[in-house]
Amino acid sequence: MEQIWAPWRIKYIQMEKPEGCILCEKPKENNDALNYILYRGDKNFVIMNSYPYNPGHLMIAPYRHIANLEELTDEELLEHFQIIGRATKLLKQVFNPDGFNIGINIGKVAGAGIAEHIHSHIVPRWQGDTNFMPVLSNVRVVPEALAETYKKLKDKF
Repeated sequence: MEQIWAPWRIKYIQMEKPEGCILCEKPKENNDALNYILYRGDKNFVIMNSYPYNPGHLMIAPYRHIANLEELTDEELLEHFQIIGRATKLLKQVFNPDGFNIGINIGKVAGAGIAEHIHSHIVPRWQGDTNFMPVLSNVRVVPEALAETYKKLKDKF
């Protein structure tokens, strides 16, 4: 059996999990670098996914705590998708991906990790970014630390 060491994960594993919604709480903390918040719009913000599928995996979320797409106001919806367009353009400039997965998981059954607060995912993709690790070992390798990705993207927003 293969073993992969990730000693930084023990802090997350052993910590008491916070109550409440991180997509509501993180913007209130006013510590954008620590929370990997890249951009704040009037109605939505951009936060890096702390457990990314690939470097540059971003989430766009409204500040309001709502679960469904139809609950967004026209202003929230317009800004939300404008930010997705801007973020995709920025990710192309910084990381030069070959494509993107962009999506919204609505409800736990659809894969939403934070089902009570709607958000969109943008995942940059490269030809060959899925290798033998997930197939043979059920392991995903993310080749860049969050702090490095944050530094590359923060000034661009």
